[in-house]
Amino acid sequence: MSQKSRNIVQNAWKAFAAHDPDRISAVFTEDAEWIAPPGNATATALQVPSHMVGRKAIARFLAEDFPRLFVRDVTVTFHALHADGERVVVEETMTATLADGNHYANEYCLVFELQDGLIHRVREYMDTARGHRMIFG
Repeated sequence: MSQKSRNIVQNAWKAFAAHDPDRISAVFTEDAEWIAPPGNATATALQVPSHMVGRKAIARFLAEDFPRLFVRDVTVTFHALHADGERVVVEETMTATLADGNHYANEYCLVFELQDGLIHRVREYMDTARGHRMIFG
């Protein structure tokens, strides 16, 4: 199951990068959740919730909201991908050009919980202080 779980998460990242809401929705359960730290810089800058519930809300964020802040040169460098059953942990660095033209770079750790071959919950951790410095100066 661990290799299958790894593949599910790796394929999800391809859907996220495409910014296609239908492709993104297809990798999540109907009642999926994406939980990030309250008050994180991305949610604050975009005025969106840090806890999204439902595949439509998550797909809207990744397809429409995210590209309003991270406008180009978005690169995700994976450092590790650990899978145990239906849980996958991703360690990564994301870099991008922000809407104001400034460079963004931050470290992330995401925990994906799968259910019936789909993503049911994502818990996102990042350096929130660094994110605020990068986005707000």
